[in-house]
Amino acid sequence: MALVSEILTKLTLSYGGEREPKCPTVVPVYGFNPEEDAAKIETAIKTKGIDEQKIIEILTKRSCSQRSEIALAYEKRAKKDLVSALKGALSGSLEHLILGLMKSTAQYDASELKSSMKGLGTDEESLIEMVCSRNKEELMEIKKVYREMFKKELEKDVSGDTSGDFAKLLLALVQAKRDEPSNTEDHEKIDNDARSLYEAGVNRKGTDVTTWISIFSERSVPHLQKVFERYKRYSPYDIKESIRKEVKGDLEKSFLTLVECMENKHLYFASRLNDAMKSKSVKDKVVTRIIVSRCEVDLMKVRTEFKRNFGKSLYQTILEHTKGDYQRALLNLCGGDD
Repeated sequence: MALVSEILTKLTLSYGGEREPKCPTVVPVYGFNPEEDAAKIETAIKTKGIDEQKIIEILTKRSCSQRSEIALAYEKRAKKDLVSALKGALSGSLEHLILGLMKSTAQYDASELKSSMKGLGTDEESLIEMVCSRNKEELMEIKKVYREMFKKELEKDVSGDTSGDFAKLLLALVQAKRDEPSNTEDHEKIDNDARSLYEAGVNRKGTDVTTWISIFSERSVPHLQKVFERYKRYSPYDIKESIRKEVKGDLEKSFLTLVECMENKHLYFASRLNDAMKSKSVKDKVVTRIIVSRCEVDLMKVRTEFKRNFGKSLYQTILEHTKGDYQRALLNLCGGDD
C-alpha cells in the first residue's frame, strides 16, 4: 500500500509548469531487497564472460532510488564502487545505457549536456533537444546538479561552446526565467506578443531575434500557445513557417523545437525516437538518452504518441531496429507493447 501511495503521490511539472501525474514505464519494484540484488550483480560481474542479462534484468526493473540502494549494498559487500565495476564489465551502447540508469534524471541530463559540449566539436542537436524540451523546474535542478558534478556553471559552458543568436537563445532558456502559468488569460498581452513576433520577423527586412528570444524564453507555455494561435491573425504564415523563413541553422532548429514541445512534448520525443530508428544505422545515443531520461517521467505518454502517429508501437520499433543485450535493456525500460 505504501508503494502504491509513493507512486501516486509522485508528481512532475509539465512543460507548461502546471503539476501533472507522472506517467513512467519504470516504477519501484515490490519486495525489493537491495542486498540480494547487489549479490546477484556481483556474481554476474564475476562470471566468466559477464552475465549481462542478469545485470539488465535487475537494473532496468528498479527505480532510481532503488538502484541507489543497490549501489550502497554492493559497495558494502564488494568493497568496490558499483559504477566502476559496471564500467569494467560492460561496453558500447549497453554500458552507456546502464551507467545512465545509475544517475538521477537530473544527473543524467547534466552528464549528457556536459558530453555534448566536451572535446573539439559541440553536439548541437543534443544540446537543442535537452535545453529546449526541459521545463523551468527541470532546468533549475539540472543547473544545480551540473554545478555539483562538474564544479562549473552550465551557463558558462553553454556560452563557451556556442555563439551568436543561437548562444543567446540557449542562455536565455538555461537562465530559467519563464513566467509561471496564470489562471487568467491576459488577452492584451497575448495580442501584443503575437503582433511583436510578426513585426520583429515577417513584417520587416531582417529579423529582430532579440525580441523573439525574449518572448520565447520568458512567457509561460500556456500563454505562448495562445500567442501562436493569435499570430495567425497578423501573419500569412503560421509560427513554424515564419521561423523557417526568418532564421536558419541551429537557431531555426531551436525555435522549432520549442514550438513542437509547447504543442505536444510527448509527440516531440516520439518523433525524435522514430527519426533515430528510421535509418539503417540507428542513432543509439539519441534512443538511449530519450528512453533513459524519460522512463521515470513520462515515457508511457511518449509510447502512446508513438503508436498514434507512426502506426507501430515503440516496443515493436525497438525490436526491429536494435539487437542483443542493448535491445533487451531498451525493451525493459519501454515497459511493454501497445
